Amino acid sequence: MGSTSAENTGNAGVGRRDLIKRSAALGLISVPTMSFLSACASSGGGGNESKAKAGKKTAKNPLGVNDTAGMEFVLFDGGFGKEYAQDAVKIYEKNFPKVKVKFSATQKIQSTLQPRFNQGTPPDLIDNSGAEQMDMGVLVGKSQLADLTPLLDAPSYDDPNKKVRDTLRPGIVEMGQFDGNPVWIMYYAYTVYGVWYSQKALDSLDAQYPKTWDEMLAVCEKAKKKGMAGWTYAGKYPYYIPFSLYPMIGKVGGREVLDAIDNLEPNAWKHPAVKACFDAYYELYKKGYILKGTPGLDHIQSQTAWAKGKALFIPNGSWVENESANVIPADFNLAVSAPTGIDSSDKMPFGTIWASGGEPFIVPAKAKNPEGGMEQLRIMLSEASSKNFTTKVKSLTAFNGGTTGISLTPGLKSGVAALKLAGDNVLNPRLQDWYVQLQKEQIGVAGLGEMMAGRSTPAEAIKKIQGFADAAAKDSSIKHYKHQ
Repeated sequence: MGSTSAENTGNAGVGRRDLIKRSAALGLISVPTMSFLSACASSGGGGNESKAKAGKKTAKNPLGVNDTAGMEFVLFDGGFGKEYAQDAVKIYEKNFPKVKVKFSATQKIQSTLQPRFNQGTPPDLIDNSGAEQMDMGVLVGKSQLADLTPLLDAPSYDDPNKKVRDTLRPGIVEMGQFDGNPVWIMYYAYTVYGVWYSQKALDSLDAQYPKTWDEMLAVCEKAKKKGMAGWTYAGKYPYYIPFSLYPMIGKVGGREVLDAIDNLEPNAWKHPAVKACFDAYYELYKKGYILKGTPGLDHIQSQTAWAKGKALFIPNGSWVENESANVIPADFNLAVSAPTGIDSSDKMPFGTIWASGGEPFIVPAKAKNPEGGMEQLRIMLSEASSKNFTTKVKSLTAFNGGTTGISLTPGLKSGVAALKLAGDNVLNPRLQDWYVQLQKEQIGVAGLGEMMAGRSTPAEAIKKIQGFADAAAKDSSIKHYKHQ
């Protein structure tokens, strides 16, 4: 899925989660995406002819940025806002006083930038996010992106004795790789996925967060007796469900089950762990623990209902704190947990969680000033810029740290604690990055959405999803990726 943020509506829309207007957007976006694919395949463009000459590499300028060449930076204008990026641009201009950065922000990433990619005149740095996110698989497959290895091997902004890659959170470098060693994407935000809830509401039920599914059902029954649903979710966009379902599958069956699913291996969806987890989630529907009307709610409506105490649990990512800031009560005590498992026979321990990069930044292969784009990222990956981002938007960054001395919000504090509990048991399913249509429209809407609305059984959903995965595996028009 990459980072797909919601359209900006007040505090709405952060990091990877959204595609607002999803039903329409998913249908409409597929058409320009294909035109983008074919256009990119044939675009000669004149970008390389006007590339800025590289500057001299020095200790203060390790990437050899031309200190007189302009740099253009286009940001997705979503829930994270623009201020954090504008602050980093000021540092760039301070370090290179002869340079003026052309900075702009838009929610229309694809329609704004597709023509420029086709013409060979793209910007130097792009935050490729939102409902109009350009397809990463297409960009990589058509050699439209610059390899960011020079950035990763450059000295970090804060410590010249430490490479940038050595300052990043686990999994960030790997996420930017699609096939082999090159790193095409720098995911800047760091998202914790899981089950989000109000600690106050849980306390009111005199309950602990459930570790086994029997405990989950017992907590939901308690909530039901108090007039509160156990769960809600973005019913119109049910590919939110995997934010807690996928790591549950990994916990129950081991990370190799998720790898097989990502690799589009035959019968991967027929693994017993998948069936056990689908059966468990379907039980929430069968026992009436899903908030009535949930299949008709979008992400904002479901989050609002949850924030108002109509449901106890919601599968989501750490952007939810910022996105729902205007509806979450002051005493809500927002918390996140790794998914509940089945029982003690699970392959991985409780605390196993999905956490990975969000907000994908790219440097186009035909950028005029690729060194400038990478240097802007190097600045953003400093401790100061990371702290600035975390303070302003309630989210962690790819920089492994940046929270010392910051007063963490409840959700952020809970996310940090969840990562600590997980230790090495952090999962990173890749379907949403590698196969966008398969993940959203087919697995999400046609598979999980139908099952959770009670319109198909787990067995029927698994059969349907396996069919979608098999078709994707055989589709020669799709570039296929595998875990290395």
